[in-house]
Amino acid sequence: MARRSIVKEAENLRQRLGNHPIVLVGLMGSGKSSVGRRLAEKLGLPFVDADHEIEAAAGKTIAELFADHGEPYFREGERRVIARLLGQGSQVLATGGGAFINGETRARIRQHGVSVWLKAPIDLLMKRVMKRQDRPLLKTEDPEGVMRGLIEMRYPVYAEADVIVESRDVQHGQMVNDVIRALAQWNGWKRFDND
Repeated sequence: MARRSIVKEAENLRQRLGNHPIVLVGLMGSGKSSVGRRLAEKLGLPFVDADHEIEAAAGKTIAELFADHGEPYFREGERRVIARLLGQGSQVLATGGGAFINGETRARIRQHGVSVWLKAPIDLLMKRVMKRQDRPLLKTEDPEGVMRGLIEMRYPVYAEADVIVESRDVQHGQMVNDVIRALAQWNGWKRFDND
C-alpha cells in the first residue's frame, strides 16, 4: 500500500510541476546530488548538477576556479549558469551550497521553480564531506569549524526554501520518498496556477 501511494504521489507531483524545476539547496554533503539524481529518475525528469554545468562552461573544476580566480568570480559564474538552467523547464536541479545565498538567484528560483532544502546536522555533513578532497572551502586546518560557520551563516537563508526535508543517514530511496511526500504536502502550488 505504501509503495502504491508513493508512486501515485510521484505521478501527481510530476503533473503539478508542469514546466517548473525542483531545485535542491543545502550545504555540501546534504545529499543534493545523490538524492537529486534518484528523485529525477523516480519522477522521469532530467537531473542537472549546477556544479557540473559550471565546470563544463568554464572548462575548469570548481577547485581550479576558486584557486585561479577566487570565490567572487566563481559565484558570479554560478549565478549566470543557474539563471540559464532555470529557464530549461521541468527538471531536478542540484545547486552548489552557496548558490541559494545569492538574493537574485533565490528570487529566480522562487519565480521559476520549487526549492527544497535538504537540512542536515553537522555530524552527518562532516561524515560525508570528509570522504572527498575536492571541497575548496574545507581546505583548511579546521574543516568542522568552517562547516559550523557555514551552518550559522547559511541555515537562516536556506530556511526561506519552499520545502524543508531533514536529511538523514538512510538509503537514498528513503530520502527520495521523504522529498516526494514533502512536495505533495506543499501548499504553494497555486503559485504556478496561471502558467
